[in-house]
Amino acid sequence: MTGYDIFAWIVLIILVASCVGVFCIAGWLPGHIAKGRGHPWAQAVTVAGWITLICGFALWPAVLIWAYVDVPARKAGEA
Repeated sequence: MTGYDIFAWIVLIILVASCVGVFCIAGWLPGHIAKGRGHPWAQAVTVAGWITLICGFALWPAVLIWAYVDVPARKAGEA
């Protein structure tokens, strides 16, 4: 193996590790935001974040928005 081959392998390993890290952070982010903001369905946001990221990225932004949306508190007279 030449020096170029070793350099190429090092770059490939760093690239794969970076992709795995970004994927994990993207799956973890909506749940972390929801828990930090005291969202009433923080666990559901966490699960939805991972599922939408694994099954297709299209709905992941909607879950991220859901993490920021707080459900208004019920008033005392409502059932």
